[in-house]
Amino acid sequence: MSRNVWIALTLLLPAATSLPAQTPSRRAAPAPTVAQAAKYLESAERELAARSLPVSQASWVAANFITDDTESLSAYFQTDWALAVRRLATGAARFDRVRLPPELKRRFLLLKLQLAAPAPADSPLAAEMVKLQVGMEADYGRGTVCLAPKNCFQISVAESLMAYSRDPAQLLAVWNGWHKVGSPMRDRYARFASLANQGARTLGFADAGAMWRSGYDMPPDSFAVEEDRLWEQVKPLYLSLFTYVRHRLHERYGDQIPASGMIPGHLLGNLWAQDWSNVYDLVAPRGGGSAVDLTALLKANKFDALRMIHTAENFFSSLGFDTLPGSFWKRSLFVKPRDRDVVCHASAWDIDNKDDLRIKVCIEPEAEDFITVHHELGHNYYQRAYQDLPFLYQAGANDGFHEAIGDAIALSVTPAYLKQIALVDSLPSAAGDTLMLLRQALDKVAFLPWGLLVDKWRWAVFANQVTPERYNQLWWDLRGRYQGVSPPDRRPADAFDPGAKYHVASNTPYARYFLAGILEFQFYQALCRAAGQTGPLYRCSFYGSKEAGRRLDAMLRLGASRPWPEALEQLTGTRKMDAGAILEYFAPLKVWLDRENRGQAAGW
Repeated sequence: MSRNVWIALTLLLPAATSLPAQTPSRRAAPAPTVAQAAKYLESAERELAARSLPVSQASWVAANFITDDTESLSAYFQTDWALAVRRLATGAARFDRVRLPPELKRRFLLLKLQLAAPAPADSPLAAEMVKLQVGMEADYGRGTVCLAPKNCFQISVAESLMAYSRDPAQLLAVWNGWHKVGSPMRDRYARFASLANQGARTLGFADAGAMWRSGYDMPPDSFAVEEDRLWEQVKPLYLSLFTYVRHRLHERYGDQIPASGMIPGHLLGNLWAQDWSNVYDLVAPRGGGSAVDLTALLKANKFDALRMIHTAENFFSSLGFDTLPGSFWKRSLFVKPRDRDVVCHASAWDIDNKDDLRIKVCIEPEAEDFITVHHELGHNYYQRAYQDLPFLYQAGANDGFHEAIGDAIALSVTPAYLKQIALVDSLPSAAGDTLMLLRQALDKVAFLPWGLLVDKWRWAVFANQVTPERYNQLWWDLRGRYQGVSPPDRRPADAFDPGAKYHVASNTPYARYFLAGILEFQFYQALCRAAGQTGPLYRCSFYGSKEAGRRLDAMLRLGASRPWPEALEQLTGTRKMDAGAILEYFAPLKVWLDRENRGQAAGW
């Protein structure tokens, strides 16, 4: 995206003006009414709906036809959108003291939460804030690792080396090389946080962190307590996985991985140690049985992109959902074009907030892509379910729901499902279950503390609980507390390691991913029970269950129109997020891990 347009338009915002003092003879304006508030909201939603269409269309073109011109056009419309949201959210403040019915109060809150970091009302400060964010994103995008003068590369190569290299010295060099990207951001990030706080306060929030936590139908501080409660539920499972992985890596790397204590962050197969699936080959048990090779099955059965997507659509049709509109098949991108570059990162699109649903993905006949298309269609069916609601309700019940829906569908891609669609003739023996669960845990369970701590760090920064000089110390204190991961060497005094993560540099909230990691299993368990599942939860497929589809549809149709506990109750029968489902899913693995961990120092 060309950010010059964004900055230029921001600079055009009118500066604050001084009004003449009110004379005693002038009557005070009458207090705004509920009727006026309702009228304001209706007008705001019409405007946002109208503006969202060109934003979506321009973004789609920019992602599928990458040129300077499409980038600039997309930037123009996204800037136009951001300025409109800022204006409408600020204008809504005049209704803050009106006693509104719950439905209107909810929509006003959702209007204020449309931007992750509203700019201050003062135009020069707003322009400064945008420039800071643009600069940090640009620094991240230009980030380069140089192992030698003529051996420099960007993040995609760095991630690949972290995943597949088994040379500790090389892994350390790549890790250090990438984390240097954050150092120049620290002071700018501190200033950005200060300006974001000013913008949040103009909308009635204590700070930007409190604004983010206000989107969960509970007081901001209560949400932090809720996250901690969920973490305490899953912590024993994480500790068992951590202890096992540390022991196996110690066997591989010797004293570079301590027999007790924390694991250095460069030896877990990922730049941020947020996902450990890339060290599966180092920690998997020998003779643990064999898992289904889905990639081999797809290739043997000559699956191409269209067949994979039709198979995923048939999953939803089996639950009772309508087939996708004809425009989906004409306008989506399924394979990487030969004549141009595109953004291949898989995504689901709702172009017009009605029927123009699309996905963008460069499909190969591989297991990962087969699961991905099931996940992405989960987004599309959610989008279609709430399309008739007011514009501000066209979203997930909270920001963790959308990802959790797609992931719950993906969890149902089990051997039982593959048998139902005739990809396998019979179910594999239970001998391979440990391998499958371990592979899943290295992805799903290992991620949870990371998903929690990123925003805990930012909330402390936004609340001015830490000075810039101690940003990095707090970062590693939290990583040690929640992940048991340590920096691989002594960090420089100017290090700003949070800035080496895109979501920090781009100011993208992160708590949603922790919530999705809990909710996906809760959704999956409820759908399996609705389908009459018997046997281990991790072997369940709810394919073909109309009852599961009916309950899922009832939740999806609510969008963001009701507090998320009501949406959750529609599907699960409970109003409380709970980690019991993920614990049930991994229960056999927990028993196995604890047996393998006998004699090992637990945790760190």
